[in-house]
Amino acid sequence: MRRTRWGIRKRATATAVGVVAAALLVGAIVLLVLLQTSLAADAEGTARQKAQDVAAQLGDPDDTEAARYVSSTSRPDQIVQIINSAGAVVAASVPAAAKTPLTQLRPADGQTLTQDVSDLSIIGNDDEFLVVATGARSNNKTFTVVVAAAEAIQKQTIITVGWFILGATPVLLMVVGVSVWALVGRSLRQVERIRAQVAAINARRLDERVEVPSTADEIQALALTMNDMLERLESSDREQRRFVADASHELRSPLATLSAGVEIASADPTGETWRDMKGVLGEETDRMRYLVEDLLTLAKTNDERLEVDAIDVDLDDVVDAELRRLKSTGRNAINAHLGPARVLGDARQLGQAVRNILDNADRHATSRIDIDLLSHDGNAVLTIENDGPPIPLEERQRVFERFVRLDESRSRESGGSGLGLAIVAGIVAAHHGTVEAGETAAGTSRFRMVLPLVGS
Repeated sequence: MRRTRWGIRKRATATAVGVVAAALLVGAIVLLVLLQTSLAADAEGTARQKAQDVAAQLGDPDDTEAARYVSSTSRPDQIVQIINSAGAVVAASVPAAAKTPLTQLRPADGQTLTQDVSDLSIIGNDDEFLVVATGARSNNKTFTVVVAAAEAIQKQTIITVGWFILGATPVLLMVVGVSVWALVGRSLRQVERIRAQVAAINARRLDERVEVPSTADEIQALALTMNDMLERLESSDREQRRFVADASHELRSPLATLSAGVEIASADPTGETWRDMKGVLGEETDRMRYLVEDLLTLAKTNDERLEVDAIDVDLDDVVDAELRRLKSTGRNAINAHLGPARVLGDARQLGQAVRNILDNADRHATSRIDIDLLSHDGNAVLTIENDGPPIPLEERQRVFERFVRLDESRSRESGGSGLGLAIVAGIVAAHHGTVEAGETAAGTSRFRMVLPLVGS
């Protein structure tokens, strides 16, 4: 696990450093391009403004005011000339530019032209310049104001910023790498702690839980999820153990009866004992077979593996068939009102669910069972009532659990296995319906099963 954590930290750090490096590269290129554009625009704007300011000074007869303005406001990064219509330099900001024009541009009055030159060899300068020429007219004379702005400062600025970025990038990448390495290591330590705690939990210690860090992040969510999973595992294990214990308890009685009957019958050479006990042993065998079948059905419903052959089923026909069976074997009066109701499902499974509810009603009724089937709001609603005592309110959910007998005075011989209603709940759920226990207005027992109608 330690080697795995090392590999994860290494990959995470390398990925983070690579992403940051790529982002820095793209950002640096964009920054330098924008900076160069901004500096060029600023230099051109300054040169244009300077040319306009000089042109505004042209007004006196000999233009001496403009010449003095050029000399007094000269800047090291700019060379300024005033050229007359004959091409002669009238004034210049530096002596080297006092004789030869810096450019051949001759814009009209009020017009401004620009030109990039690689050098100004006429003044002995091999730097690149941006030349701005503005036409002006004064005293019926035409002049050209030329401002040459050196681009060396712009380039130097770009180079300086580039070197700064280049020098700062390794430091920043190192900080990112160390930070990611530390953060990933810290997160993995918490994950490792959770893993170790979960690994130490076995079948005998399912009640233990992992420590939940107060980090309000994915690690905390992982710990909470692990605890939820452990809670479900513990609940499932507890339910499975109870199921095995209850099933063993249910099977013990018929097995004991069969074992004793076989021993007693085998000890009687006349065979009379076997003939006397044949009926009892047959009943116990049937009872054990039904119990095993119920257990298998219940196991399928709990594992969500109950296969439903979904076809159109007339629920009223299913209920009517079960009522005819109950009338032939039951001991109570039956009152039934069945309306047409077609549902989508498995007729055999629905018949088993209805049979279990009817058998339960027959066992607990005093003298009468009322059955009502109707269609309402897109559902088939089957209500089965009996005049026996209702199920207590606090037990109406638990009665659908496995091996639950609310009246312990009812023995297994008279009461059943305690699986019938649990099977009903599983079958109804597999058919996307609901079943509930309740109480009538008269204070007697009622069960209601609701299934969606075809096309609803």
